Amino acid sequence: MPLIALEEHITTPLHKTNTYDETRQKWYRDRSAHIGHDIEKELLDVGESRLAAMDRSGISLQVLSLTTPGTQAFSGPLALEIAIDANDRMARAVAEHPDRFRAFAALPTSDVGSSQSEFERNLGRGFVGALISGHTGGLFLDDRKFWPLFELAQSKDVPIYIHPGAPHPGLMGSYFNGYEDLARPAWGFAMDASMHFLRLVFAGVFDAFPRLKIILGHLGEGLPFGFDRMVDHTPYVASRRGLKRSPRDCFRENLYITTSGAFSAPAFRCAVDIMGEDNIMFSVDWPYESNRAGAAFFEKLELSDATRGKIGWSNAARLLRIEPAKVKA
Repeated sequence: MPLIALEEHITTPLHKTNTYDETRQKWYRDRSAHIGHDIEKELLDVGESRLAAMDRSGISLQVLSLTTPGTQAFSGPLALEIAIDANDRMARAVAEHPDRFRAFAALPTSDVGSSQSEFERNLGRGFVGALISGHTGGLFLDDRKFWPLFELAQSKDVPIYIHPGAPHPGLMGSYFNGYEDLARPAWGFAMDASMHFLRLVFAGVFDAFPRLKIILGHLGEGLPFGFDRMVDHTPYVASRRGLKRSPRDCFRENLYITTSGAFSAPAFRCAVDIMGEDNIMFSVDWPYESNRAGAAFFEKLELSDATRGKIGWSNAARLLRIEPAKVKA
């Protein structure tokens, strides 16, 4: 069975240079030793090494994206330069290996006009949506200045992947003060991305754009686990805010989640119970996670052939409009 993976990251020399810090370097070293490959080296590779790692694990196609912090950590000309550089690098990889790669566009969200232009520029080059990493200069995506991006995504019928970024400075100076090593994948990333989605729901984004599709990784960043409690405590909140569509509707009709970096069978069962098998898609989170570990996790799940086909391939192919005939079997 073919496998498509949706949260598979790259970097560029320009992005790497401008995001360098020693704390990040230490994390790269520790994580690389833990999973058995050089994360920094693999982030820079969009050819032979990446394809070999995919082949060893039976992954047919990756959707490439610029790794965190993406362009969200930058403003002005540098943000646009980093976005164009990354998007051009991914476009070349797609052109060279059209049966193995697609991509999500990096958007310089500090300038929404430039983001719209860059979004549209890339949709004809094998790009199947956009990916945004967390807040932009402290602004969450529910801020009205970003709504033109949602309008564009809906009009083009492509999703936006909300990837975690570093938690908001307010959290870093309070909850994570002295515990910065918990602020990224261990816990802070889930807080950041899940709150982005909830803010979109309660800001009325999905009232304004009812066909907008959002993707969250890591089995929904904890939202499926807390879904019933959240729904129970918010009908009056939704009513007070004048929302036309309920949070339950938004979860079922506007949200897709992936298995990226969350290889837990109990968590997966919870996600299926809440989201349904049509709204979950396989992913790895390469190179921060092992392709082999991700594929082995998926293979061991007790699923019917039909459900395995949906989660491993056809849900993503439908959402991203990827033709099976154009992908390596």
